[in-house]
Amino acid sequence: MTVKIKICGITTEPGMDAVVAAGADWVGFNFFPSSPRHVTPARAAALAARPGVPTRVGLFVQPTDAEIAATLAVVKLDVLQLYTDATRAAAIRARFGLPVWLPVGVATPTDLPRTAAGVDALLIEAKPPADATRPGGNAATFDWAILAGWQAPAPWLLAGGLTPDNVAAAIRATAAPAVDVSSG
Repeated sequence: MTVKIKICGITTEPGMDAVVAAGADWVGFNFFPSSPRHVTPARAAALAARPGVPTRVGLFVQPTDAEIAATLAVVKLDVLQLYTDATRAAAIRARFGLPVWLPVGVATPTDLPRTAAGVDALLIEAKPPADATRPGGNAATFDWAILAGWQAPAPWLLAGGLTPDNVAAAIRATAAPAVDVSSG
């Protein structure tokens, strides 16, 4: 089984060059201003113009249509990763005609999605703590054993707290078809 790789939060030319050299399948640009890995659309466009850049994923948190449109006017994105509810994600997919990935925070088996909810892929990550300032995995893993027996309703990526030290174990434990690494 070949596991696909997304490297997210790229902000520098050396970082982008490392993504290309590593043969990543996707590169993520984080447009959430509160993230330490935030980039402006102009910065993402400059990075995306480098040779060999893989499929470009734009990460947005509760975006308006205007915010997405303004970003797409500056940088070509291939996929939208949206921290929003499933209904809104499906509406954005229809509006912009781009594939949409919906992150899902999990802490227990009951948190695992049972339907694809009109999106193209799911990103399974740790549910953020109640006091988190960012909606994502927050560099935290979750108990991967809760994925045992889960029938994914759509293509999915494993995210949250993945590092060079634990990603192989995460793949073995979950049979994830793809992983998303950001701060790790």
